[in-house]
Amino acid sequence: MPAEPSENSELHSSRWFAPDSLRGFGHRSRLKGMGYDDEDFRGKPVVAILNTWSDLNTCHSHFPERVKEVKRGILQRGGFPVEIPVMSLGEMMMKPTTMLYRNLLAMETEEVLRCHPIDAAVLMGGCDKTVPALLMGAISANRPAIFLPAGPMLRARWKDQTLGSGSDAWKYWDERRAGNLCDESWGQIENCIARSAGTCMTMGTASTMSAIAESLGFTLPGASSVPAVIAEHSRLAVATGRRAVEMALADLRPSSFLSPTSFDNSIVTSMAIGGSTNAIVHIIAMARRAGIELTLERFDELSRTTPVLANIRPAGKFLMEDFFDSGGLPALLKELGEHIDGTRQTVNGQTLAENISAAEVIDADIIRPLDNPISATGGTFVLRGNLAPSGCVIKPTAASPRLLDHTGPAVVFDDYARLKAKLNDPASGITGDSVLILRNAGPQGGPGFPEWGMLPIPDHLLKQGVRDLVRISDARMSGTSYGACVLHIAPEAAVGGPLGLVQTGDLIQLNVAERSLNLLVDDDELARRRAAWKPRPPRYTRGYGAMFLKHVTQADVGCDFDFLHHGDETPDPDIF
Repeated sequence: MPAEPSENSELHSSRWFAPDSLRGFGHRSRLKGMGYDDEDFRGKPVVAILNTWSDLNTCHSHFPERVKEVKRGILQRGGFPVEIPVMSLGEMMMKPTTMLYRNLLAMETEEVLRCHPIDAAVLMGGCDKTVPALLMGAISANRPAIFLPAGPMLRARWKDQTLGSGSDAWKYWDERRAGNLCDESWGQIENCIARSAGTCMTMGTASTMSAIAESLGFTLPGASSVPAVIAEHSRLAVATGRRAVEMALADLRPSSFLSPTSFDNSIVTSMAIGGSTNAIVHIIAMARRAGIELTLERFDELSRTTPVLANIRPAGKFLMEDFFDSGGLPALLKELGEHIDGTRQTVNGQTLAENISAAEVIDADIIRPLDNPISATGGTFVLRGNLAPSGCVIKPTAASPRLLDHTGPAVVFDDYARLKAKLNDPASGITGDSVLILRNAGPQGGPGFPEWGMLPIPDHLLKQGVRDLVRISDARMSGTSYGACVLHIAPEAAVGGPLGLVQTGDLIQLNVAERSLNLLVDDDELARRRAAWKPRPPRYTRGYGAMFLKHVTQADVGCDFDFLHHGDETPDPDIF
């Protein structure tokens, strides 16, 4: 007897499972070959769980349990859960950088959602690049999708010190190089600094991007700050699964709630939490996937009017677990008041204002009030000048104030290998007034735009007590990093940007208050240097690396592939 047609022909998956045809027979029979029956899937929303777990992604080591919980929620609402593994981008294990592969995961996410019988998706990510990659792909595929953040790990302790992963690793490494920390203590810190599953417990890129996902409307309320291994996170996973089924039935797609104002909310959120500089690149890429031509100018406009309220490392003194206990992102968004447009719809069907209406700040030192901010203006500034005509960024709240208005002589390193080889050479002549320059570390030059921007301070300066220098590069830096680091110089040196023309001894002028960065060399001399400049041969000539180099855009426009920006709708696959 031929199979009965699906009871819900409006579902996208019904194109696979409803037809009384040879192909429909094939789709159904193969599910039955895996042990499923008609009762499991016929007429039910198919909810894909896109899982970025792997044994080499420490941030996601709890995901096997969370998948079970998401499935439980999907089943509770009458859906059919299917787990689909997608590329895992583990920040701590991948070389040269996970950023090289963000766009690959975004492409995989988009195509997985397009080519399978999927009515909605739960996107499971957290480690830095998994968040924007999953969201970029979901925005382009425009299928109902909800994001489940991995959550930050628990706070760590060493002796009487509270440790923040990332930020304290940099700090204690410098102390070890300065001769102030013995091998035994260093080993003890290594054993305890990553206390549990989950992402870095500072306001690094992972926590920043999860907060941005929530402010865009992609998560359930409060999801972005729930620690990874507490009971609330398990309940969040179940609730996310339930909501995914409801989204499938309502056909609630990203295009129905994303707007220019949504992305303004995400920028304000990033500024107010003192978020990672990486967020700028990712927000621009996501916006362009949605057809919104977001520019660096908009970041600068909102930075000038947005206070930093989250007292979280590396810009502040607390950790993400403290932030959660103090009310989390909903409390901070409510405190921001009119800085946030609360009318924007979110994945739970309510507006942002409705989602945060009952939120309250528990500790006013962790989430500051508007009249007592960490900083009166945003956590990230956009700079311009003849050294960065297309813009660059700095996180002034994480820098030494004395260096925010500084003119000093450049010490230039042509690539990271030369930096490592020559940094501690006395002949380099590096002093506390020097401006360290690293070039050929951008999207093309790295390649892949690695996190090399927090350039190390030479050993001899560390021993003198120096803990910060002006450092300038076309690289990124970890969201857990700190210091007077000017990043994302655009255009980068590898494509002929002015950074490639700097010579050791040139004076560099940085004035953060005036949002300026300039090379104090006259135009005639720069013209002579430009005439002599020659590009380096490409690092990759085949495979994914070659495609990356051919199509990746510059930092100021998101480092996405040029052919993945919003355009004509990609047709659904034909079903025969």
